[in-house]
Amino acid sequence: MHLAEAGPSTSGRRAGTPAAPDEAPAQWHRVLTLLACISLFIGTRQVWVQAASLRPVVAAVISLCYAGILTTGLLTLVVRRGRALARLDLGVLVIAVTLTLCAWVMNHGGTDEAVLTMQAAREFIAGRPVYEQPWPWLFGHGIALTPTMSGGYDFTYGYPPLCLLLTAALLWIGGTGAAAATLVSTVALLAGTVVLWWLLPVRWRSAATLVCLGFGLVPSYARYGYPAVVALALLIPVVVRWPRMGGGGWTDWGRAACLGAACAAQQLPWFLTPFLLAGVYALRRGERGPRAAVVAVGRIGAVAAGTWLLINAFFVVSEPRSWLSGIMLPLTQGAVIHGQGLVGASLYYTDGSGRLAWYSHASTLLAAVLLALLVLFMRRLGPAATVLPWCTFFLATRSQDGYYLLMTPLWLAAAVTAPPSAFASAWQPRLPFGAHRRRAARVGVVALLLALPLSAAAYAVTGAPPLRMEVLAVRRGTGTVTGLTLRVTNTGGTTMRPHFTVTTNQGMNRYWSVKAGPASVPAHGSARYELLPPDGRFKLPEPGVRIRLRAFSASPETLSSTDVRLQPKR
Repeated sequence: MHLAEAGPSTSGRRAGTPAAPDEAPAQWHRVLTLLACISLFIGTRQVWVQAASLRPVVAAVISLCYAGILTTGLLTLVVRRGRALARLDLGVLVIAVTLTLCAWVMNHGGTDEAVLTMQAAREFIAGRPVYEQPWPWLFGHGIALTPTMSGGYDFTYGYPPLCLLLTAALLWIGGTGAAAATLVSTVALLAGTVVLWWLLPVRWRSAATLVCLGFGLVPSYARYGYPAVVALALLIPVVVRWPRMGGGGWTDWGRAACLGAACAAQQLPWFLTPFLLAGVYALRRGERGPRAAVVAVGRIGAVAAGTWLLINAFFVVSEPRSWLSGIMLPLTQGAVIHGQGLVGASLYYTDGSGRLAWYSHASTLLAAVLLALLVLFMRRLGPAATVLPWCTFFLATRSQDGYYLLMTPLWLAAAVTAPPSAFASAWQPRLPFGAHRRRAARVGVVALLLALPLSAAAYAVTGAPPLRMEVLAVRRGTGTVTGLTLRVTNTGGTTMRPHFTVTTNQGMNRYWSVKAGPASVPAHGSARYELLPPDGRFKLPEPGVRIRLRAFSASPETLSSTDVRLQPKR
């Protein structure tokens, strides 16, 4: 990545090269530092308002940070030396770290991910099993449930053990909610940000502050206690200048160990690892040949696997079956479809689909296809190796935007330190065509490979909902609904076991209980159901809000939906 410097005296220098102390900083460097300053305003007022009532000292610190942001913004535009602007970059980082800690002090209760990690840490300290242990009392009271297609909820811990081990070491801090778990993820984010800031070229350092701590996005996930934040922090030293991996030396050992530790923190790094190893193989083979490339990849893989196994060792020995089931849980739990990806077509724009499993098939196929395309076109796609894995989640049944935005600091690290020039000599297989046909062959290969996941996705989207639902009666209270009577007709050729819910927003409300009705509806048959809301009453929304009646089934995985009118007629 090469950007021209501003001013005639700097016209030939690369953007990543530090400015000499007596040179004026580039204008784009000023703008980048200024953007980092501006990003710190976002969300800060809400924390200050909260602190002003509950913790005046924290509010005072935030006010000082406001003064720091204003002062830094002013100086960014008037300093005349590159060294002075580099010091301002450090000042922006310090302010961002301070604001992140203030936000954690005010909000460290965490969400379902944090409370599960806390409970797993307590069970570990007490010498009790951790995996496949349901803890239903943790949920409710603002802690979200994870509903499954089978009509129940997942109350178990489903992550590799690194975060629970780190949390166990901090249980002594006490505090309310899941303070220890959220502190682990927040400190990990701050450490990862400092590492990224330090490893980037001087002029790009404010970009690290901007992406990691600015806008309030990633810090909010850290305060929620997401294990993925710990994985992100461990991946940062892996991804910075990752095309150098496999070259030997202590840095290789360190990168591989961090990769293994990241895979022991959360499952998202599992999807990135094959892309990085494929890139290392292509780069080292282009330099040293196939045998040296295999040795380099094998060395990295062995160290990463050894680190991962070391962190998991206690659970491998003490509860091997439940441990394996637990760390695979996000892939096997059968959670209901949710997210901002293609599944929205079946959730919001059609009445469902009888082929929901094909979203998973499409996502798996896309992952394999993108990895194959990376291998085939490493010189072109190599710089995007840290972005490609997350594209697969757009087709998945759980396609939440957190899977993308949590890893965006890795995109920045690769964009700055792994430019296209680093892949110029990478090995890639030659297509068996003449030079005059090679371009057309590339286009054909890409189109053919992408047609596989896209066809699977289209098959999922176009599936017809198997159940037709009709509301026969509505039992009402004052501004509420206390029960529904339905006629459900199975239009498909498979017996269905439906589980019902009523939603008024993008989320998934709790399942309604069946007061009367069969457990299943036979193929081409009908059944009558009486349903009760989970809390005894369903509060009616404002007029005009869309109310959706939904029925999920687990085998096969289907969704049938219909809009219903529950408001009394005027």
